[in-house]
Amino acid sequence: MKMHTYVNFAGKCAEAFRFYEKHLGGTISMMMTHGQAPDQSNVSPDWKDAVLHARISLGDTELLGADIPSAQPMRSAYLSVSVESDDEAERIFSALSTGGEVFMPMQETFFATRFGQLRDRFGVNWMIIHERPLRPRA
Repeated sequence: MKMHTYVNFAGKCAEAFRFYEKHLGGTISMMMTHGQAPDQSNVSPDWKDAVLHARISLGDTELLGADIPSAQPMRSAYLSVSVESDDEAERIFSALSTGGEVFMPMQETFFATRFGQLRDRFGVNWMIIHERPLRPRA
């Protein structure tokens, strides 16, 4: 079994996935528009270029997405990205927070050398973390 996260956008899926590809080092493996669907009888002309289904590989995971007219920003869920350095955490946080909303600024915590939370300009919530190394218990 594999479980994937599927994110809905209100017309910005292609833009979001290209942004993630550029700033998170992802690879888009699928991007189909509503206009490419075999049955066009229910496709509004305004939605022909909107994404019907997309898939992007980010590290060891895949994120799926689509455009739907009624999409709302994420509320109680976050995509969490663990990175290998403070510099990488800062770079990714800076890119994702541009035009978005910062919930917790990037900072040092008791569990991470860098940690921050935000909603990007596409309505997706993110946690970026560079965890502290675990110390063995005595």
